[in-house]
Amino acid sequence: MHRLLLIFFICTMLCGSVVAQKGNDSTIHNPADNTVLAAKKQFDPRKATIRSAIIPGWGQIYNKKYWKLPLVYGALGTTAGVFFYNINTYKALKQAYVYKMDNDPATDILIDPRFVNLSAGAIKSYRDSYRQNIDYSVLFFILFWGLNVVDATVDAHLKAFDVSDELSIKIKPGFSPLANTHGISLVLDLGKKAK
Repeated sequence: MHRLLLIFFICTMLCGSVVAQKGNDSTIHNPADNTVLAAKKQFDPRKATIRSAIIPGWGQIYNKKYWKLPLVYGALGTTAGVFFYNINTYKALKQAYVYKMDNDPATDILIDPRFVNLSAGAIKSYRDSYRQNIDYSVLFFILFWGLNVVDATVDAHLKAFDVSDELSIKIKPGFSPLANTHGISLVLDLGKKAK
């Protein structure tokens, strides 16, 4: 478990350092008068990454995507709940196995009522299964936390994405001299001037 946490934090820091290489200043091309304006990004991807890595959902709040908070906390809360259920059941099964194997009929009354009718082999099998489920729930918790960080980072990067009407995609028939065949191509026009 400690290794998984270490890997998670290393990946988070690497994402943060990659995002940190981007500058805060960017240029925006104004096609109406053909000038270039210097603009400060309103949303810094590095800040969103760090905030989401520290507290889940903080990056979504920074990006003003409040509707994603129930998804973040629903995923993390569910996996945390499953983790605690698995660990409590594992502890009960572990203790029940000890009581079953001690050959003392007086301790059989201390066994959890859910496991009284089970054999020692069945209790051991269930115990091992719940131990594995604990590992899986920790893994999924870390995975959902990482997805929360990735979502906040990508969302902050896409805040500066150009979605103006000057973007267009067209399907054109064409001839390829290299392949000596006719075909269809997609043509993407970026920053096309309005007429």
